[in-house]
Amino acid sequence: MTSVADTWGIHEAQFWLRGQAPEAPVRYDPQAGLWCIFGYREVQHVLADPVTFSSNTQRLVPPEMREGADEFSEGNLIQMDAMGHKKLRGLISHAFTPKVVADMEPRIAALTHELLDAVADGDRMELVNDLAYPLPVIVIAELLGVPASDRDKFRDWGTALMESTQEFSFVDRTEAQSQRLKEAMQQVGKLSAYLREHVLDRRENPRDDLITKLVQAEVGGERLTDNEVVNFSNVLLIAGHITTTMLLGNSVLCLDSHPEWLARVRADRGLVPAAIEESLRYYSPFAGTARATTAEVELGGERIPADSLVVTFLGVANRDPKVFTDPDTFDPLRDPNPHMAFGRGAHFCIGAPLARLEGRVALNILLDRFPDLRSDPDRPPRFLPSLSMTGPKELPLVF
Repeated sequence: MTSVADTWGIHEAQFWLRGQAPEAPVRYDPQAGLWCIFGYREVQHVLADPVTFSSNTQRLVPPEMREGADEFSEGNLIQMDAMGHKKLRGLISHAFTPKVVADMEPRIAALTHELLDAVADGDRMELVNDLAYPLPVIVIAELLGVPASDRDKFRDWGTALMESTQEFSFVDRTEAQSQRLKEAMQQVGKLSAYLREHVLDRRENPRDDLITKLVQAEVGGERLTDNEVVNFSNVLLIAGHITTTMLLGNSVLCLDSHPEWLARVRADRGLVPAAIEESLRYYSPFAGTARATTAEVELGGERIPADSLVVTFLGVANRDPKVFTDPDTFDPLRDPNPHMAFGRGAHFCIGAPLARLEGRVALNILLDRFPDLRSDPDRPPRFLPSLSMTGPKELPLVF
């Protein structure tokens, strides 16, 4: 008889959502043609060793699958290693310092009230569409200096990227998979063209925004190219809102499905930050991140060849029983709670403080304004159709 652990791979990785953990911390998935890293210590090791486990996974993608993607790699922070990554990351570090983030709290609160005012006259809302998506998009758009009113466009472009990861294989490259990737690159192209207009405008008409700062910045005595600024801004806009959208949606979902904790958090708001941290562990927004090996390496009792694609499943690692007691129990009082929902090492999410602040402010205001807020019994939540992300696509609520 075949056990769940025997079938574990990239297509089964979200068994962890149902409390089914893999027996082996490292496993090769022959169907997808990549290595899956599930154990907490093993994931931690991968993320802490950028020399052996490079973020430049693009080089392993076959040319026929990479068509149209190369032009989007220049300045893509997610795909960069070593000094190149450090220098570019340093350019935006000033935009996410503790003081800068803390100063955003009044604006975040005002936006939250404004968005909730639009639904307060009824008796129900859809959390993602009404608050969890628009709030972080408006915040990051204002930082960059692009019109927040264009957020429906950002959503369409970002959705295409997320859905392109629904099925993936380096071994069995089907026509359907190639078509999805092609369509995803077309959407990325639309976003890049949109951002390029703003980059060219800032070269002629500087403003007090992040795109202008990137246009004027120098790295090693040289200015960034248009492509670098465009792709850099692309990552900030898409990744900068998706994390918070899922963080807020997952936090509400966790509390709603654990009413005893919802009552305690509602009564004691000092528990809100801890509830958010536990929801990040329990439903990790970015459930998986990819790396490419630069040399043969032994990990978790397996020998991984050089030039292999590995996927670190953060969501599975965050339920590793070797690190977390009762890992499938939602417990905001868990201490310590060393989850890796925002990653580790050089690529730790630079926007994590902002995401936490937005989640804390929005969740407190939701609890203040809607004392009877709960999920809609007639409309169950729908989740994102993505292997690498965990969060509700729709979360209907009644109040």
